Amino acid sequence: SVIALSLWTHSAWTMIGHHVCHGGYNRTAPSGRYSSRGFAIGSLGRRIVDWFDWMLPEAWSVEHNNLHHYRLGEDSDPDLLERNAETWKGNEKYTMPFVSMLLWKWAYYAPNTYKEMKVAELRRQGKPLPDGFDPQAPLTLSNLAAGKGKGIFSVWEFVRRVIGPYFLARFFLLPLPLALVNPAFFASAVVNLALADVLSNIHGFIVIVTNHAGSDLYRFQVGCKPKSPTFYLRAVTSSANFDTGSDLNDFMHGWLNYQIEHHCWPDLSMRAYQKGQPELKAICEKYGVPYVQENVFVRLKKTLDIAMGLTNMRRYPREWEMEKDIMVWSEERARMETA
Repeated sequence: SVIALSLWTHSAWTMIGHHVCHGGYNRTAPSGRYSSRGFAIGSLGRRIVDWFDWMLPEAWSVEHNNLHHYRLGEDSDPDLLERNAETWKGNEKYTMPFVSMLLWKWAYYAPNTYKEMKVAELRRQGKPLPDGFDPQAPLTLSNLAAGKGKGIFSVWEFVRRVIGPYFLARFFLLPLPLALVNPAFFASAVVNLALADVLSNIHGFIVIVTNHAGSDLYRFQVGCKPKSPTFYLRAVTSSANFDTGSDLNDFMHGWLNYQIEHHCWPDLSMRAYQKGQPELKAICEKYGVPYVQENVFVRLKKTLDIAMGLTNMRRYPREWEMEKDIMVWSEERARMETA
């Protein structure tokens, strides 16, 4: 039951929430039921019915669909593991990667995605960020409790709006009917749900964090225009695919084993990635573009090496960039003007 519950949670995020929110199924239902413009957003009810997880879907869309997708491998990519791991010092470098596997969705991803949404709101309103606040630094739950999110959002706001509803529904309301039968059944269900959450965290870490980390993938010093030739080159050279091909294999990878294709064409369906992957790989091989595809556990080892500081990402030489594709993001331009 723990494995089944874990796979339910994992697949709801990686396959349903992820691909629907990217627009991969915008045209499948005339009713708009699976349109990215309304799926899981706008109300708690829609979140519960469509995709209920630790992260707030609106915040995840800002962090993932916008910042990560269009700034892949840049310093302003919020999912850049090598930069985020710089906060770990001493023995933390060797222990925190494994601790993170167990709890990263609620301890890191939920608060950090919410931070990105709140920062984006402040910038749209023309309001300055609090003095000393680094928008590129990861905001974990422990950092939030230590007051490092002051001026952005409070612990109470985060609990009330982001993780609180999920915690109550998942670990109290869902198993509550069993308490009417036997309190021991309720307790057993809560334990199973907690274990499934840990297992889902581990599963997610293995197939998600590994997508863009390794000594054979590139980091970039400057931004690039979306959908430019440089943008597509980066989608390939800063991403790694895993084993692909069969439905069962792809299900266990959450369909994230087509990461290169996903970053080139974010609004395709899962079936379309299966069909397009061999063609894109052949194009890259024809023109000598590095196309990284390895077993997920090989990628996990390379990811842990990056997190522990044992290896480094490749730095893409600035002089190799196509100047016509280069751009400076608005907030970075403002920072340089005030420096």
